[in-house]
Amino acid sequence: MIENLNGIRETVNYRKDTRLRLYNNVQIEDYPDHWHTPVEIIMPIENIYSVVVGGHTITLNPTDIIFICPGVIHSLKAHGKGRRIIFQAEITMFTAIREFESILSLMSPVLKITKENPHDIHKHICNLLLQINEEYNNSNILMETIIYSKLLNIFVLVGRNYTSNSVFFNGMDYQNKEYTEKFIFICNYINEHCTEDLNLDKIAKLAGFSKYHFTRLFKQITTTTFYKYLNLKRIEHAQKLLANPGISVTEVALNSGFSSLSAFIRMFKLINHCTPTEYRNMFINVTQTNDL
Repeated sequence: MIENLNGIRETVNYRKDTRLRLYNNVQIEDYPDHWHTPVEIIMPIENIYSVVVGGHTITLNPTDIIFICPGVIHSLKAHGKGRRIIFQAEITMFTAIREFESILSLMSPVLKITKENPHDIHKHICNLLLQINEEYNNSNILMETIIYSKLLNIFVLVGRNYTSNSVFFNGMDYQNKEYTEKFIFICNYINEHCTEDLNLDKIAKLAGFSKYHFTRLFKQITTTTFYKYLNLKRIEHAQKLLANPGISVTEVALNSGFSSLSAFIRMFKLINHCTPTEYRNMFINVTQTNDL
């Protein structure tokens, strides 16, 4: 069961003194629409399991692995008796790594990896996830550090081998490989300059493509549009500012690249299903609870 649900936002009960939660789930129970700040990785061990995102049902066979990115609304469905590893980890510390945001963006909103994927990426990630499971359950010294090192290794494997549209870096033709590398650069640029006055013409020119060609390639590689991606990054920036109660919501809007407060509130509610003020209050309540 989901232990703490406020509306559709889940507050994850991490293991004491960590930002990790892992359990071997055997419950025959469906979980309603919800979202949370940690990344979630699910791997069924016995029987199939389903994840629903954006109205699409993704069926997981035993040892299939799915990554659910932070903030993604999803629901879960069990199909009778079974067992699955469900691992949740706060990854805000990884965002200091310049390339990490782009890896996460290419995985968004979810990424499924199966045995059919080439280059043994499934085998390697499956082994790392089982090692994380063992570390978590044995409570060895430096458990959290070891688990995060293995999680970062998983993201490196994903970043080097996989993008969310199922195109692999190794094995693509040269032009597609060049495109993907260029779009990692573009995503990094947007991540770092999202609060500035960016527009489609400027970014397409930076990438060296016509606006129409850039639009098509951006959607193909990131599975979203340029403006949706830009707004998502602006909202993520705003969420960090909202953690500071000394900054007004209007200041947050203007410092996050929005031209007006109304546009900011509308976009924030569209993405997070709550207003900036409601989000700030939830954040404060969660922080106070964690400090107890």
